[in-house]
Amino acid sequence: QVQLVESGGGSVQAGGSWRLSCAASGRTFSSYAMAWFRQAPGKEREFVAAINFGGGSTYYGDSVKGRFSISRDNAKNTVYLQMNSLKPEDTARYYCAADVLYRSSYTGLTVMPYWGKGTLVTVSS
Repeated sequence: QVQLVESGGGSVQAGGSWRLSCAASGRTFSSYAMAWFRQAPGKEREFVAAINFGGGSTYYGDSVKGRFSISRDNAKNTVYLQMNSLKPEDTARYYCAADVLYRSSYTGLTVMPYWGKGTLVTVSS
């Protein structure tokens, strides 16, 4: 089992940058592939980014590709989401998720066994 706690949510202006963190506790962090998802009010959950166990492979959703970057520090049991060139449509609750599998592709419907409670990011125009 792994427990996940997101942090770093807040309000930012469009065009700005922001970074989210997700701290993990429990089983060995490097045993898990990590991912970020988001859900805006009234919308379906959307896949944002995923990273494999050692951090050497990443995968991004089309809407954030080229703007967001996922990374991890296994020594700190933490995964990060660096968000640049933010847009109002990036406003959402962002969730960290973990799985023992690293998939070749992800969608908003991907089943992940472990989830954090989320952190809210609001981008104003």
